[in-house]
Amino acid sequence: MGIPPSTSSQSSVWIEKSELDMIGMGERTRGEPKVLRDLTGRRVSPTRRSDPVGNQKYHHSPPPSGPYQVVSVTEKREYKDDYPDKTLYIPGPTEVREDVIEAMCEPMFGHRMDRMTDLYTTIVEDTKEFLGTDNDVVILTASGTEFMESSILNLVDENVLVTTCGSFSERQANVAERLGKTVDTLEYEWGKAVKPADVREALETSDTGYDVVTCVMNESSTGVRNPVEEIGDVVAEYPDTYFVVDAVSALGGDYVDIDDHGIDAIFTSVQKAFAMPPGLAVCVVSEEAYEREVEKESASWYGGFQRTIDYYDRKGQTHSTPAIPVMLAYRKQMKHMLDEGHGARDERHREMAEYTREWAREHFDTFPEAGYESQTVSCIENTRGIDVAATIDAVSEEYDMVFSNGYGSALGEQTFRIGHMGEHDVESIKALTDAIEDVAGL
Repeated sequence: MGIPPSTSSQSSVWIEKSELDMIGMGERTRGEPKVLRDLTGRRVSPTRRSDPVGNQKYHHSPPPSGPYQVVSVTEKREYKDDYPDKTLYIPGPTEVREDVIEAMCEPMFGHRMDRMTDLYTTIVEDTKEFLGTDNDVVILTASGTEFMESSILNLVDENVLVTTCGSFSERQANVAERLGKTVDTLEYEWGKAVKPADVREALETSDTGYDVVTCVMNESSTGVRNPVEEIGDVVAEYPDTYFVVDAVSALGGDYVDIDDHGIDAIFTSVQKAFAMPPGLAVCVVSEEAYEREVEKESASWYGGFQRTIDYYDRKGQTHSTPAIPVMLAYRKQMKHMLDEGHGARDERHREMAEYTREWAREHFDTFPEAGYESQTVSCIENTRGIDVAATIDAVSEEYDMVFSNGYGSALGEQTFRIGHMGEHDVESIKALTDAIEDVAGL
């Protein structure tokens, strides 16, 4: 294409291996569950990250002695007022309706006024209605990562089993480690999905009593949709173990019956399939998870289930100052989502996913394991060896459309990703694939 890939505006002298793995820089291939045997060849339960003979994924070598240091080369780049509008087909943020953007422009009001109670109770109860849940809903000013962290703090005393099959599930393991928890992992090669039978075996054979099992519903780094419903059914057979689901890039575009599958905490970010401006995180919390936190000696302060839910029950507000303009946008968009209906929204996303996969198989191939493809993000294997970075740049320049490369250095040119979530439909996705065909000469 003659267009060089963009380069980063900052670098560092040394970065922890844990950070490289967390952002998807580790080598990955596609295959069976990765670490299920010890060094003698014996089949073992999930990898204990603190086990010296296990797979020390996050710390292959000790960090340098002395304080952590990064030499920054970042310079100020003044924000301008003349950027061209680009249609977003990335795994989030995604396109936002004009009236939803406009809803953020109301005059400011206080977060302890009755008006705030009207606003917050509206978005909480509308979210319950849309998701079809009787569980509690917490909406906080944060990214979904807030609940990735707070669900561990709220529910785990010591032991957590993290199922990993991509960058964001590995991030959950890293978060739990940094919080001082004992982390076992049930690992799969990138592109493969978590299997309920493996979770059952891990729970049955381990000597560890796990407080929590975690799973990413939609691993957007690889385009894998994990069967969280079946996994939840398995975990529900262990009443002392709670099930936490990261649904950041799925909820609102991929239907899941939360209450019927033993999901104790499931969270998302609104800039994904909810098609809202970034800034809010949503978590659905079961009564059992709430009670579990009440019994614990410690929990998250900002994202504590008891603190947030009790404050809502007493005052109908958030305990800390919220991003009021984004909540105004949330109110407007959730009304649109209720008008469409959860079932219809799920079907529209399914149609987009099916079209994108058919297109991918005609011109390239799909990266995820067959039968476990995401309904909101397609990860496409670059079997033609096109210059992914240059193609992305050319489509952006010529068509004002933006899609995404693969996640991290391992998949950056090996795959590319199309986000078909939020307010897109098959016709708008077809406009992007036509542009890719034109630029890449397909």
